[in-house]
Amino acid sequence: MKPFNYAVADTTIILYWEKTQMQGGGQSLCYQVYVGGEPAGSTGKTHFTIENLKPDTEYETAVYVAGEAPDRQAAVNVQTASGEQAGSGGKPAFGKPLASCRIRTAKRKRRLDITKPPYLAVGDGKTLNTKAIQQALEDCNEETAVYVPSGTFLTGALRLHDNTELYLEEGAVIQGTANPADYLPRIPSRFEGLEMECCSSLLNMGKLDHTKEPDCENILIHGKGTIASGGRTLAEAVISAEKERLTDFLAGLSEEQKKEYEKPETIPGRVRPRLINISNCKNVRISGLALENGASWNVHMIYSRDILTDNCTFFSKDVWNGDGWDPDSSENCTIFGCVFRTGDDSIAIKSGKNPEGNVIGRPCRGIRIFDCVCEAGHGITIGSEMSGGVSDVKIWDCDLRGGCYGLEVKGTKKRGSYVRDVQVRDSVLPRILFHAVDYNDDGAGAGKPPVFESCRFENVRVLGRYADRDSGEVKDCAGIELKGFDEPGYEIRDILLKNVRLSGGGRTCRIVMENCKDIRFEDVRVEEDRII
Repeated sequence: MKPFNYAVADTTIILYWEKTQMQGGGQSLCYQVYVGGEPAGSTGKTHFTIENLKPDTEYETAVYVAGEAPDRQAAVNVQTASGEQAGSGGKPAFGKPLASCRIRTAKRKRRLDITKPPYLAVGDGKTLNTKAIQQALEDCNEETAVYVPSGTFLTGALRLHDNTELYLEEGAVIQGTANPADYLPRIPSRFEGLEMECCSSLLNMGKLDHTKEPDCENILIHGKGTIASGGRTLAEAVISAEKERLTDFLAGLSEEQKKEYEKPETIPGRVRPRLINISNCKNVRISGLALENGASWNVHMIYSRDILTDNCTFFSKDVWNGDGWDPDSSENCTIFGCVFRTGDDSIAIKSGKNPEGNVIGRPCRGIRIFDCVCEAGHGITIGSEMSGGVSDVKIWDCDLRGGCYGLEVKGTKKRGSYVRDVQVRDSVLPRILFHAVDYNDDGAGAGKPPVFESCRFENVRVLGRYADRDSGEVKDCAGIELKGFDEPGYEIRDILLKNVRLSGGGRTCRIVMENCKDIRFEDVRVEEDRII
């Protein structure tokens, strides 16, 4: 990610940037925002939305940091394309900006209202609207946007193409059915590290092909509404049908082979649809929406790049494998301002499973996660499918105290490859957990264990307690658990924990280490045991 990024709609610009290292030791940062030379507000976050702008207009923007010295103070300048300053004007007398950029807002598009002719979709929560909504999506081009007004619009799988904009008004719900037949045909996809045919997701874009670069681009899904699917009911119906289809295969598995899977439903469950499937795409944004109850993972991007998700809520508490946001062998994926109440990982970073993931060899990298809250679920996970490699992951300003794992890095001994260059700062975690797992381990091994290395944790509070994912009961745990692989050369290595505060949950053992090398502790302290 560049130091300064942005996304636009017709009347808004959202700025977002990486957190500066100017201040350490837990000191908070403040960014002051100016528009047209006039103060527009300030924020302690690393994103800011400028509103009430003119469509198709260029603005010059700059972000400054407010700090102890004059050259750390902050402003955002916004001016018209002609360069004429608005307001009482003049650039504020601050120091060098953190970054600056000229940005043009989007053009105002003509709306394709799905309830108007020729579409005539009905938002009564009963009428099946798949054909009507799909026709509006097919009619959409660079000059138009599909508009969903208030109402509940029942539908099966939908397909988006290049240059599609889909806007959901407040009170609008795109509601997927619980009927597996509405998610046909099956499409090339990837689940738990294996390429296979899966049911179509509720929203689908791009076509999976690991030999190609992204060829579907410029898609915006935004607004104030909800995209929801059939959740647990749909998942169970798909699994039941798939079990029947695979009767002979499942009966032929040995008891030893069955132990390689997480549970009996693992194999038939792999074909479940996601809520939103993004395959071989680039420049996709999902913004402002409630994303709910996919039959498995909710937002899944595969072999894609430049994917942005901001200011969304994720809900899938009652769904097995109900992950929120899963970048899979994808690059430059960013999420911020989101809240998670999920039945599994809030965020899971993946890159394939042995042996396929090693052979395809497409890593997941350039992942940025900030200002996110986990209220229920597992937290942020890397793995267990990481055989293509994972690197360059930065996490900051996240509150994961509602999760049962916090930050978890995991893989089986068969995976091979690496997880490296993970940085977590200015966050609250139930625990930090690096370890081997023994589930989802079918398939030939890579011939060597994975390498977990070069990770940094700075200015984090570790609670040493977590909410049990089944009962919700708060339980004590080791705050930091680093367990490498028991083979020489595959220890966990080069881990820095700096300015870490441990609560400990009343346990005497707060840090557990096995098979580790070059683990450095700087200002790691146990503080008063308290729930914050």
